[in-house]
Amino acid sequence: MRSSRAGYVGRLLLAVVLSAVILFPLYWMVVVAFSTRAELLGGDVRLWPRSLTTENFERVFSAFPVATWFGNSLAISLVVAVITVSISLLSGYAFAHLRFRGSTVLFLVALSTLMLPVQVIMVPLFRLVTGAQLYGTYWAVILPTAASAFGVFLSRQFILAIPRELIDAARIDGAGHVRVFTRIVLPLSRPLIAVLFFMTLLQTWNDFAWPLIALKQNELFTLPIGLLYLQGQFGSDYGGTMAFALLNVGPMVLLFLVFQRYFVQGFARSGIR
Repeated sequence: MRSSRAGYVGRLLLAVVLSAVILFPLYWMVVVAFSTRAELLGGDVRLWPRSLTTENFERVFSAFPVATWFGNSLAISLVVAVITVSISLLSGYAFAHLRFRGSTVLFLVALSTLMLPVQVIMVPLFRLVTGAQLYGTYWAVILPTAASAFGVFLSRQFILAIPRELIDAARIDGAGHVRVFTRIVLPLSRPLIAVLFFMTLLQTWNDFAWPLIALKQNELFTLPIGLLYLQGQFGSDYGGTMAFALLNVGPMVLLFLVFQRYFVQGFARSGIR
């Protein structure tokens, strides 16, 4: 009993220490964002500022169209997330329960695309969007990223974990693939949908390289691109930079806290460790 209790206390202390190390950069970002400019310039920044202020946020909002960039990031991320989740679920069901010639080869080819870095396909993607006359529009960012091989793989693994007896019983009752998918697979895939939606939203929200290439007008920029312009204009304004970074990171942190239960369930039931 004593050894098991000591082991539990040791694991708890280790978890607390690791959590503090991981969360400290986020905490420091909040502290710097709400510190006064005089404290930052004088190097008198403490673990908790003497007086909380929003002057850094006000300065950033007055100098840049932050609200517009935030809306662009939100709109692009939501559309990409919805399309990716839909394609991943449909493809995952097809690879899990539909038997057709070449399905295994096609699935392996889709997985092999995970080994390709984004930099390799940027030039073909750029030629594709310019040929389709989408360059400089939202669709130039949305369409090339609106499918994920990892999402297809995760969906297939999750759907394979659904008890086969439920699907066989529906087939005996005369249900087709569409009814099985909408009445059985979708209701049981809520953890998977939450995981795919959050992962896609997070990846698209933080994407920097491709939106920087595909978007050319200032009013179409996303938050990561806006942060680059802020750093270029106010190189020593650490308070403004941290305030802008907090606006970029904060929504994703809150979203994870809301969906963390489904996030863990989705990975656990899909067999990913």
